[in-house]
Amino acid sequence: MLSGITVAKIGGNEIDDARWLDRLARAVAMRATPLILVHGGGREVSELQRTLGAEPEWRDGLRVTTPEALRAVSMVLSGLVNKRLAALLLGAGVEAVGISGEDGALLVAEPARGGELGLTGEIRTVKPQLLLSLLESGYVPVVSPVSRGPQGGPLNVNADDAAAAVAAGVAAARFLLVSNIPGVLDGEAVLAQVDAEAVEELIASGIASGGMAPKLRAAARAAAAGVADVRIGGLELLTGEGAGTRVTA
Repeated sequence: MLSGITVAKIGGNEIDDARWLDRLARAVAMRATPLILVHGGGREVSELQRTLGAEPEWRDGLRVTTPEALRAVSMVLSGLVNKRLAALLLGAGVEAVGISGEDGALLVAEPARGGELGLTGEIRTVKPQLLLSLLESGYVPVVSPVSRGPQGGPLNVNADDAAAAVAAGVAAARFLLVSNIPGVLDGEAVLAQVDAEAVEELIASGIASGGMAPKLRAAARAAAAGVADVRIGGLELLTGEGAGTRVTA
């Protein structure tokens, strides 16, 4: 198995920011070690949902996925966003390949919380061979978190959770949750380190709220699965210029 793999989840709220994406492409182009990108795209999914006449619903930072919402999720994540990112990276000289969790049954999921979130899923298995083959051939896989459900249809999986499962599945050395914030914030201060056992306390206290809650939980799962270096922060994590918040098992 390849060594030194980094799995980076890139934030959904930055996916339509041209300047942020340009910085992302330059950061990826400078890397010399194997990299897998897993992406979200929540803002664009919500916009398409509203265009289709449905108001997005969230519980504990996770999207409630109706059949109508799943159409928007699949169109945006596995279509528009995935191919936009692959094209952007190719333009920066990066050999990128856009795939989804459904392709080759890369990510197999089952309904989360017994189905109370609708067609929202949680990962059960990861098929690392597809990703490792792409890495060994010099490609950067760009992965949509839409996954294969137990009956063969798609399930919407939170991108943070999908990325954590991928990091564990490929035995990654680093797992980075990258967005437009420098780390986990306590007021205006960035927490240097968070122990996985303290994650639920941070969420319950309100220090980690909204989309930070699933990020921290995903980071804690990756650390518990044996990923040595797990961090939450900005694009600087990809270039080694920023420390972010490290999450330890």
